[in-house]
Amino acid sequence: METLAGIPHEIIFVDDSSPDGTADRLRQLARRHPQIRCLQRIGRRGLSGAVSEGFLATSAPVVAVIDADMQHDETILTRMLETLEAEGADMVVATRYAEGGGFGDWPTLRRRMSRLATWLARRLTGVELSDPMSGFFMLRSACFRARAPGLTGKGYKILLDILSTPGDGLEIREIPYQFRARQAGQSKLDGKVMLDFVELLLARAFGGWMPVKFVMFAMVGALGVLVHMGVLAALFGTGLSGFAPAQAIATLVAMTTNFLVNNVFTYHDRKLRGWQLLPGWLSFAVASSVGALSNVGLAVFLFERVGLPWVAAALAGIVAGAIWNYAMTSFYTWRERG
Repeated sequence: METLAGIPHEIIFVDDSSPDGTADRLRQLARRHPQIRCLQRIGRRGLSGAVSEGFLATSAPVVAVIDADMQHDETILTRMLETLEAEGADMVVATRYAEGGGFGDWPTLRRRMSRLATWLARRLTGVELSDPMSGFFMLRSACFRARAPGLTGKGYKILLDILSTPGDGLEIREIPYQFRARQAGQSKLDGKVMLDFVELLLARAFGGWMPVKFVMFAMVGALGVLVHMGVLAALFGTGLSGFAPAQAIATLVAMTTNFLVNNVFTYHDRKLRGWQLLPGWLSFAVASSVGALSNVGLAVFLFERVGLPWVAAALAGIVAGAIWNYAMTSFYTWRERG
């Protein structure tokens, strides 16, 4: 509030029902400081969604996102606003990569991961921005509202989502800042966050014409084919087993591998744990078995009755089986809960 003294403003905290009493504390502060608001979400999680709801909850002509863990330098907010207004820009991004910016005490591995993600983000958006993965930026509310319907809501990098949403080009400026040490809480940069990032990249790469979960499911299925052939070669190809038992074992291993990889990759946001794994694996096995039967049945029908070339018939069977497996396992094995 001191940083924005003299500038009409409101500060919206979006809290996903934190168990530490954050929302109640914010309401206490709001009674003394009317420019503070608390937007508490129940049954919804995720940084991108939280930022979007915060932006849409205000009538201010300009909005900015900044973390509450003190890693972002709040003192440059006024410079960002001055740049936005003086240069007629649509957005101002605080960057760690420009001269004068930095990463603070980040370890080498995390810096390398950030640079890789930044390179991928540039290829995705086509925007020559030094820090498209920044979580600290300011933009005109009208620009955000125009893009809001096209946002995927995936992951924790809302800036990347905005930049990759189709629409008129944005006039963007950058201001360097030093990323500071965390004052409280834990880093969001974990395995789930990286998978959210991958899912966002795939969602944008396929342009919404194919469900991103199906793309991820198909990628895992391709891996399963390699596992199947590898096990089959190891057992039958070396003479350790006959073809029938080797094929059965290879099928079981590939099916189990697909289940486990889908659990941590495709459905990382609905991941099964503990006792849920056994019934989950059983439902996946049943669905996959029926999918295999539909695969074979359709391929044989198209080849023998319709007269399609065997390659086309086989591919049609594979696609049909994959769609069946995806639909059934999405609904039964990894269905949305609560």
